[in-house]
Amino acid sequence: MRIGELSKRTGVSPRSLRYYEEQGLLTSSRSDAGQRHYSDAAVQRVSLIRQLFDAGMSSRVIATVLPCVDVPGDLGVAEETFTAMMRERDRIDAEIAHLIETRDALDVLIRANSRHRAELSTAPEPVAQSA
Repeated sequence: MRIGELSKRTGVSPRSLRYYEEQGLLTSSRSDAGQRHYSDAAVQRVSLIRQLFDAGMSSRVIATVLPCVDVPGDLGVAEETFTAMMRERDRIDAEIAHLIETRDALDVLIRANSRHRAELSTAPEPVAQSA
């Protein structure tokens, strides 16, 4: 399929697909006219790349872990990618812990604001002074 079709099937812009190729995350063949052509497997590949980007991974890190998908039976590749994957998992766990702390702090503010709003809604109206 050509880049426009892959873009349509994945929801990823052609510009991003070209970037993925530049970073070595995605490959295509070229027609005699220089047009990119992708296999049907590229749809799944792009989906995985998007998922890894959405998890906060950089293209450099993604390029480090993708070989475990490309060469699953190679022990050397498995060992190299394992370290990178564990490092990224630890980073994501730290982000989750930070988000939970932030949510908890926000919950404290929400409770305080709710009490304040309740107090304001039950306070008597001030009496206007005549001049």
